[in-house]
Amino acid sequence: MSEGDVAVTLRSVHVYPVKSCAGVALDESLLIETGLEFDRAWMAVDAAGRFVSQRELPRMALVRTTLKHTELVLRAPGMLALHLALDAVEAPNRVTVWNDTVAAYDMGDLAAQWFSDFLAPPSNDAGDVKFPLRLARFDPEQKRLSSKQWTGEIDAENAFGDGFPLLVVSQASLDELNERLARKGVAAMTMARFRPNLVLDGLESHGEDFLDEIRFDTPEGPVRLRLVKPCPRCPIPNVDPETGEPGHEPGDTLSTYRADERLDGKITFGMNAVIVEGIECGLRAGMVGSASIRF
Repeated sequence: MSEGDVAVTLRSVHVYPVKSCAGVALDESLLIETGLEFDRAWMAVDAAGRFVSQRELPRMALVRTTLKHTELVLRAPGMLALHLALDAVEAPNRVTVWNDTVAAYDMGDLAAQWFSDFLAPPSNDAGDVKFPLRLARFDPEQKRLSSKQWTGEIDAENAFGDGFPLLVVSQASLDELNERLARKGVAAMTMARFRPNLVLDGLESHGEDFLDEIRFDTPEGPVRLRLVKPCPRCPIPNVDPETGEPGHEPGDTLSTYRADERLDGKITFGMNAVIVEGIECGLRAGMVGSASIRF
């Protein structure tokens, strides 16, 4: 470590194979151009080809994911498991995530029926979501870049993530939130609410806000991750990942101390990161690295 660096430990590694569905903690994950392998590689879209998320369909939180050697397995209450081969897609199509319309592949009628059946609201009132749904997979030939306003000279590629390849959160940030919730008589919350890719130990609460780069030495080579933008929080953390029910916490509590002047007062939690170096390197839970402070 250089003088002034902070030692950090990679406490846990997480991917969210289907955008806005439950994630999975991994012992190890490969860094690829768009972030961690299989992270937000699939996405549910409505009949107009536009992405859907827990913002409109909070029951997406109940779709559990498992990555096996050759397939992604999806499970949800009352549904038979859906098995998707990791190396198979069907017809090419185009889908929209936020303001980007990108190349993708449809995953077929069975996957479409599975998501439509589970997520269709009982009242048939889906608001702006146009049923039936389809499931899409990101086309790896597509180049979808993060905002250069934040990444500067780095061309940071994304799959179906909101806007950056990686989200980094310190365990201490969650611990402080839970202390504040406890003083209000609210039960502790898990990191699942915040959907990070990398959870760090070794920092003070929200210490990630002040980091420039995180470095790990891996058997495959050095990894350098640059933290470029605070993560503004939408209502998704207010959805209970165990029940799929929306509420008001932790949003109400975060609003009392996490207004971020860097984003004009938006509520932030965690930092978006881009890959400076380390494509095809593995990140492993428990590995120790160093982080430089931004001045």
